[in-house]
Amino acid sequence: MSYKRILLKLSGEALMGNKKFGIDNERLAQYATEIKDAADAGCQIAIVIGGGNIFRGIQAEKGGMDRVQGDYMGMLATVINSMALQSALESLGVETRLQSAIKMEQICEPFIRRKAVRHLEKNRVVIFGAGTGNPYFTTDTAATLRAIEIEADVILKGTRVDGIYTADPEKDKTATKYETISFTEVYEKGLEVMDMTAFTLCKENKLPIIVFDMNQKGNLKKLLGGAKIGTLVEVEHPVS
Repeated sequence: MSYKRILLKLSGEALMGNKKFGIDNERLAQYATEIKDAADAGCQIAIVIGGGNIFRGIQAEKGGMDRVQGDYMGMLATVINSMALQSALESLGVETRLQSAIKMEQICEPFIRRKAVRHLEKNRVVIFGAGTGNPYFTTDTAATLRAIEIEADVILKGTRVDGIYTADPEKDKTATKYETISFTEVYEKGLEVMDMTAFTLCKENKLPIIVFDMNQKGNLKKLLGGAKIGTLVEVEHPVS
């Protein structure tokens, strides 16, 4: 295994599959299988998933809703997705724990760092729901924060594209893919990898990011096995 402990960041929109809203059961089952295979290979896995397939706080604000209220609604949407993923994983025999930044004792544990690490050490897949528990922060920031707290080796950002490109490959056919890129280059080129708060946290804490296609069967396990998949945002090393 190239990485002993990872944090896998998934977007809520990815769970929609070909639907326009909600959760596609086939896509959910596919992700659960990919995660199980990676866990069976010996990797300690933590997961943060967004809620954009159900509700987005920023969109609510544009419609006239109070931003703080909208963000809390978005956090609850992430818990719904987390519960769905937990159920899919457990149906495959994967032992999991769901921890939430907002207390809801009937369905998940409160987030406690030491407890999360202990679960990982026991090879349980840990899912972090409800973002950071605070408005104005994205699930990208939540993923970065949790990755730092549990001392993950890397953040794996599963998307529908196979890495970071010079431009949006879905709009620009001439866009070329980066195999590796530094944090500084991402800043200078204005590339969108994560929101600025999350990205800065990664840079300051020397936490590498790999952006890869989660929808390609077997990619997660291959990546953990050392295959060069996606784009690595690497930490710059000081010049000696």
